[in-house]
Amino acid sequence: MTPVMEKQSNEHVLTELLEFEHRSVIDVGCGEGDLVRWMTKRGAFVTGVEVSPRALAKARAVELVGDEHYMQGIAEDLPIPDRTADIVIFFNSLHHVDPESLPRAMREAARVLRHGGLLYVSEPLPEGPYFELMKPAHDETVVREAAYAVLQRGPEHGFIREREFTHVNAVPIKSYDRFRDHITSINPETRSRFDDLEEMIQANFEKLGNKSDSGWTFDQPMRVTLLRKT
Repeated sequence: MTPVMEKQSNEHVLTELLEFEHRSVIDVGCGEGDLVRWMTKRGAFVTGVEVSPRALAKARAVELVGDEHYMQGIAEDLPIPDRTADIVIFFNSLHHVDPESLPRAMREAARVLRHGGLLYVSEPLPEGPYFELMKPAHDETVVREAAYAVLQRGPEHGFIREREFTHVNAVPIKSYDRFRDHITSINPETRSRFDDLEEMIQANFEKLGNKSDSGWTFDQPMRVTLLRKT
């Protein structure tokens, strides 16, 4: 029998597992900087690394909440000096690394961490309402499995596992139109599939989601893997 996962927000899990005060943190694949700002408010010295110029511009356009900063770069070639970080975070981003480059991304995380530093990886599982909603247009099953497989080989890259567990995070979405805009912006192939299947996807949106006055939420099972640099 599959154990029931506890509902906990991603932010709650981060707070439970990590100490941010005075820690040097690298957020790899930081997107528009939401998590960077969240950690900065909790006392961390955060560098967000992002490959997308568009996302990076949006992150830099937001007023600073502290001394956070952003750099353009990729997981497999981090623009960070050796042994300068206490924590490296991949938050919903490790599966976006090309599968062939995942070992290099792990080695880069080990390179920039100080001895005893932590690698925190939070990845969506290929299951649950939000995954089922996305799957027809953007099925990430294979890349998510590849990301988890490289974590299983942590000792090859200088890591030991501290902890691993699963939980359910509620993904907020303002409206179906917002969801459609997000999914179809990923790439032309995704946009084409979405257009072909839109009637079914819209029906699934209303069937799988939980509606409230502020919009919709979709449950997404998550796996958190915490590794320590040996």
